[in-house]
Amino acid sequence: MDEVSERDIIQSIERGFAVLLAFDAELPEPTLADLATATGLSRPAVRRILLTLQKLGYVAGRGSRWALTPQVLTIGQHYAASHGVVEIAQPHLVRVTERTGESASLAQLSGTDTVYVARVNVRRVLGLNVDVGTRLATHATSSGQVLVAWSDADVVDAVVAAGLPRLTPRTITDPIAFRDRLHEIRSQGYAVVDSELEDGFLTAAAPVLDSRGRAMAALAYSTSVARHSRDEVEREVVPVLLEVAADIRRALEEVPDQVRWLRLSDRSSFS
Repeated sequence: MDEVSERDIIQSIERGFAVLLAFDAELPEPTLADLATATGLSRPAVRRILLTLQKLGYVAGRGSRWALTPQVLTIGQHYAASHGVVEIAQPHLVRVTERTGESASLAQLSGTDTVYVARVNVRRVLGLNVDVGTRLATHATSSGQVLVAWSDADVVDAVVAAGLPRLTPRTITDPIAFRDRLHEIRSQGYAVVDSELEDGFLTAAAPVLDSRGRAMAALAYSTSVARHSRDEVEREVVPVLLEVAADIRRALEEVPDQVRWLRLSDRSSFS
């Protein structure tokens, strides 16, 4: 898209999403004051947004507190229904978990963040609570590094410009070292990341490429160094990821019309 002017931005929608995104594990049932603090918006503005979201069915008032309703899940369902890669990948994720005994994920870039769009959990890994919709630091995850390694140069530049914060002693924070890592990943065809996001968190990922050779998604595996070593992952898991990622790509090529947009009659009352 062409560069967007500030005049083209609908501020009320931007603020509405800011309020929705303020609900998280730390604020599962915030007060109006909590949301105002978290978003930087005035209390009257937050109140109007909450009342609008309540009317649409996305939040519910509980005394002085507010909570998301199950209807917010329909937003994610609409994404899955309109992106064939998610539907096609799901049984392949199950294959990965069956063959490795660990959790498998499908991730895509959202801006400069890495977001899980599909996942099969086997067990919780360390302190991370990873599920569909979870956003993680791109530079410190195998999925993110794979997605950026097979992206255009402007994507790499944007990730670097967004910052490479140190999350553990092993996190790559130097832009040159990060670009070198991306070149290495592209050369070998996969990424393995050990304790760069969280100490003891060991992950591997392979790209699901589109017809232009760019990563439309990353197929990832996660475990802990207490259960598996890096050498074991490279020797036993990476071949599985490469095989399954190739199968997902072939499945997408065989059904090019798999992307299914929801019919208007299937949408919620939001439309």
